[in-house]
Amino acid sequence: MSGSEKCHGKPHLSIVSPVYGCVDVLPELCEQLNVHLSRITKNYEIILVNDASPDGAWETIQSLAKGDPRIKGLDLSRNFGQQAAITAGLSESTGEWVVVMDCDLQDQPQEIAKLYARANEGYEVVFGRRYQRRDKPLKVALSRVYRRIFDYLTDSTSDPAVANFGIYRRNVIDAYLTMGERNRALQLFIRWLGFRNTSIDIEHAARSTGQSSYRFAKLFRMALTNIVSQSNKPLKISIAFGFFMSLCSLIYAIYLVIRYLLWGVPVAGWTSVIVSIYFVGGLLFANLGILGVYIGKVFDETKGRPLYVIRERT
Repeated sequence: MSGSEKCHGKPHLSIVSPVYGCVDVLPELCEQLNVHLSRITKNYEIILVNDASPDGAWETIQSLAKGDPRIKGLDLSRNFGQQAAITAGLSESTGEWVVVMDCDLQDQPQEIAKLYARANEGYEVVFGRRYQRRDKPLKVALSRVYRRIFDYLTDSTSDPAVANFGIYRRNVIDAYLTMGERNRALQLFIRWLGFRNTSIDIEHAARSTGQSSYRFAKLFRMALTNIVSQSNKPLKISIAFGFFMSLCSLIYAIYLVIRYLLWGVPVAGWTSVIVSIYFVGGLLFANLGILGVYIGKVFDETKGRPLYVIRERT
């Protein structure tokens, strides 16, 4: 049975969108979704997850939900972050297919038809590839640098043009929800699950209102979290570098002894010793810092706290 033929029971399509700082575009987002989704199926739901947006988004979501029973709202008790908000929306979704998209209209509703059509060619996951990103050049450049570092540390291959926007079959979402990690990254987890996936080029729109909440410091923390949660290679690198420094020190010590015994050249004074101590001390602190980050993440996971808390549902 095709999606357009299903008009009762569980939704054929679920749209999940985390909301933060984009209250002005929510009415237009829902209007565009209604227009474009109705061309695919009459049986769909729109789930808007308010991640403690500071601009009164929850009141707008409530108003939209009252006017359209296909719109559902979740109000998180505080800001838990985009990935937690996405997970909350996915947990509430019931559609045979689930689309995850941002609320700022940079992920365009009309592109959902492309994703859906490609998915029906036998794929369980179809990512939207922003072949021409409408973000600031610095953000795009930093994204590419991060992806290169991440791919090296995780021995993987990723595409910086691919983000969360995509369509996912129900069995994929159910498998994703069984993963209990607190440090989540939708695209990385979905790829790890190994379902049949592909990506297609989509149009990426410029931000029409507001500014991205992802400042450099927040992006750096997110990158560090993703790397630590997906790879232990930094620990292996620190170990290898420690052995390398020890080997260099041993070779240099042998050289100094031979030079003194054969040619009577005295060993340099305290300045070189102090510099060496500071250098090695810095390396030790850096290695302890790397180890501390991993221990901290383990500590966060063992607390067993919920990933998010829902204050209210529409």
